[in-house]
Amino acid sequence: MRSSLTCRLKRSLLSALVFATVVVSPQLQAISQVPRSLRSSTPAQLAQTQPVQNAVVAVESVGMTVFDMDRTIEFYTQVLSFQKVSDVEVLGTAYEQLQGIFGVRLRIVRMRLGDEFIDLTEYLTPRGRPIPIDSRSHDRWFQHIAIVVSDMDKAYLHLRQYKVQHASTAPQRLPASIKEAAGIRAFYFKDPDGHNLEIINFPPDKGNPKWHKPTHRLFLGIDHTAIVVSSTAASLKFYQDLLGLKLAGESMNEGTEQAHLNNVEGARLHISGLRSPAGPGIEFLEYLYPQDGRPYPVDARPNDLLNWQTTLVVKDLAALTQQLRLHRSTFLSPDIVSIPEPALGFKKGILVRDPDGHVVRLVEK
Repeated sequence: MRSSLTCRLKRSLLSALVFATVVVSPQLQAISQVPRSLRSSTPAQLAQTQPVQNAVVAVESVGMTVFDMDRTIEFYTQVLSFQKVSDVEVLGTAYEQLQGIFGVRLRIVRMRLGDEFIDLTEYLTPRGRPIPIDSRSHDRWFQHIAIVVSDMDKAYLHLRQYKVQHASTAPQRLPASIKEAAGIRAFYFKDPDGHNLEIINFPPDKGNPKWHKPTHRLFLGIDHTAIVVSSTAASLKFYQDLLGLKLAGESMNEGTEQAHLNNVEGARLHISGLRSPAGPGIEFLEYLYPQDGRPYPVDARPNDLLNWQTTLVVKDLAALTQQLRLHRSTFLSPDIVSIPEPALGFKKGILVRDPDGHVVRLVEK
């Protein structure tokens, strides 16, 4: 009797052990695949190590805040050959939440050059502040768009006819000592509100092949938008690791040509170019010298004229926003905003600042 009871007990214990092994083994296997350094991490910490891959579908447009829309439209159409695509006015709670400003009434004009777009926004209410008159190319609110031209000499003479404000002293040809950029010609100037712009011409061995197609047009499209960053590494964590853009190239630029292009004496820059599957690139300008560039104003708002915003189309806005919150990114919008009408061309959006304060508008179609 006792022997029979002992056998039944052994069989029961063996069955329980087999069941536990079957249930627990997958969990143990999953844990074993997590790096040892992360096995004690919280769920939030684990999520921070798993960014949304290839989140950005396209760099859709680059935008800026303007003071007088009609004056700005005239400049971009007559001087730079942009074409107006749309012109709308919007107001209401959704737009207040998106911009992070109460009482907004916005006039938004989309313009096209080649395959690329810019978005011009005039705040009819409330008005913001002008760009600081002493702004320099290495201050960290600096941003520009690089407009590709088919002939630099003709383009520069064309700009002179319209008496544009110089930022560079003259068009510069980057020397052979900067291997990655050798032969590129460029010139900085300003629009009526003081936004920095660049015209750029690529030699045959550089730039997107589309910039080398035969054409009668002088102004071709937008190659990239450039932003001043304090740390390339920090900006890569944001744009590459979190947003999924790809690093396309790097260079170290210095010399008299680069200094006169930026109009910054002794300028020495680490330049990094990033690309998404579609649209213009995003270029980092990290000034290794001088390092006295001023930070983005902490009280800046989207209605200030120094404001630019780069619009990125993403696959899953909710998932990406969660990742950005886990990484303690700074948001201008309190949350994802659903747009009640198709006026802006997207269904959901949110504004976030990059590590240096530049505004990025993330949208889901």
